[in-house]
Amino acid sequence: MRIVLRGAGVAGLVAATCLAEAGREVVVVDPAGVPTRSGASHLAGGMLAPWCEAEAAGAVLVERAAGAIDWWAAHVPGVVRAGTLVVASSRDVPDLARFAARTSGHERVDAEAIAELEPALAGRFTQGLFFPGEAHLDPRRALDALAGALRRHGVACLEAEPAPLPGDRRLDCRGTAATDALAGLRGIRGEMVMLSSREVALSRPVRLLHPRIPLYVVPRGDGRFMVGATMLEGGRAGPMTLRSAVELMNAAYALHPAFAEAEMLELGAGLRPGFDDNLPALIRDAAGVWHANGAFRHGFLLGPWLGAQAVSALD
Repeated sequence: MRIVLRGAGVAGLVAATCLAEAGREVVVVDPAGVPTRSGASHLAGGMLAPWCEAEAAGAVLVERAAGAIDWWAAHVPGVVRAGTLVVASSRDVPDLARFAARTSGHERVDAEAIAELEPALAGRFTQGLFFPGEAHLDPRRALDALAGALRRHGVACLEAEPAPLPGDRRLDCRGTAATDALAGLRGIRGEMVMLSSREVALSRPVRLLHPRIPLYVVPRGDGRFMVGATMLEGGRAGPMTLRSAVELMNAAYALHPAFAEAEMLELGAGLRPGFDDNLPALIRDAAGVWHANGAFRHGFLLGPWLGAQAVSALD
């Protein structure tokens, strides 16, 4: 039995890896190439932060994300286990208290501890939360590594559908491209900025509880930082808006004024696929096609869980 898997974003490549490791014959198809150079996965933050993300998604996300950091560390290079730091300005300390009440796995830190964790932020924040068990990776390098490993293990990676064979089974991992096939699937727009600065050095993702945009800054190495991310309902595709760019830059400046002199390397916008509960699901449609979709902003975090579900369903 051959599994023809459509979509070479994070959901597709992780599912293909899980299926191949389970001994299944897999073909990965994406007209944009493998890995895809477009879509939500290409613009992702790459934060493996289950305890932070539980602030919005609840305990079920933490449960499903169990083992995700170890999975990525076993499959790709460059997983950094340095935790996540969450900070807020003095006026936004109540937001920090609410964040703490809705999450677990953290320890409270004061100005001295913040300065020890991130010297660049010394003197800028008096209170924060540190989530020591979290990690991060560079999404584009990670997807390149998965695609390379699949090819080395004999998995065909194609840009066009192969000729059908008797007994083929299909797994659709195309994200928002599958909205016509899946009831309830919607696109949630996310926007990001890639900056380069030699004036700021961070060792881990830092989240700023900003009153307009809860900001995250993820270090990519070599002075590069991914800054995100807006979440806009409505599913409009297209380039980044001026308003979002200004708000992201203002929030980055609030984290550290040196970002005002950073070089702008890239602006990006994409649609994240989500169901009403913002959690992924494995669904079989009336035509017998399986769909692994709805990862929302948790594609890297919940990809291993969704891949394991696909292995069980396509047994």
